Amino acid sequence: MIKNTIAICGLVLLAFTACKRDKYYKDGGLAQANFPGTMLDYLDAHPAPFDTIAQVVRLAGLTDMFNKEDITFFAPDDQVINRTIGTIYTGGLNSFLYRRGRDTVRDISEIDSSIWRKYLLQYIFKGANRLKDYPQIDFSLVNIYPGGLYYTLGGNVMNIGVTFADANGIKYLGYRQLVLSYIPDISNPDYDWRSFSVSSSDIKPKNGVVHALLTDGLYLGYDPNIFFTEVYNAGLK
Repeated sequence: MIKNTIAICGLVLLAFTACKRDKYYKDGGLAQANFPGTMLDYLDAHPAPFDTIAQVVRLAGLTDMFNKEDITFFAPDDQVINRTIGTIYTGGLNSFLYRRGRDTVRDISEIDSSIWRKYLLQYIFKGANRLKDYPQIDFSLVNIYPGGLYYTLGGNVMNIGVTFADANGIKYLGYRQLVLSYIPDISNPDYDWRSFSVSSSDIKPKNGVVHALLTDGLYLGYDPNIFFTEVYNAGLK
């Protein structure tokens, strides 16, 4: 059964070199659960992982959503934006544009705001949903523990589930971890999932819930070629 869920993501000023991450993004157990501010305040208060993401939130016109609405945000970090934009030498959008004779991105504000909005909404779901609110998923037994299907605020269908690790030889007794899976073709929903684990879950600002993603290998929008093509077709400001 597909559940409707909302979530909104925020992104900020692009730095072409990776920022040093806060320690708890390596170890989810170290994240502070409650934050005495809005979701956008939370992003602003953690510039090392989220400086560029906070700027993208503003460029996308999602400031009110991140300040007032109850949403669940599976948060990519600045490394995802850096990887997606890239350079003419390392791949990414700038390499894509350069090879086609187009100007490259020098500032993320040059990308149309509607594109930022569309792609951030792919990480946002309606309501404030914690780890305990999602069903179990076992990728080796998906017929038994399939997770659940949820609509993003951008209209994409994603699978979200909680994996249960084994402990002391007992199945499912160990730690639990949220996993977000991109489904490229909803007409063939069991094929070619791209799954990304959460490093820190249940971060609770005054509105909504943030689940910080482990973002190694993640591009904004999950499929970089679609993002590249849309920016190419729209042109830069």
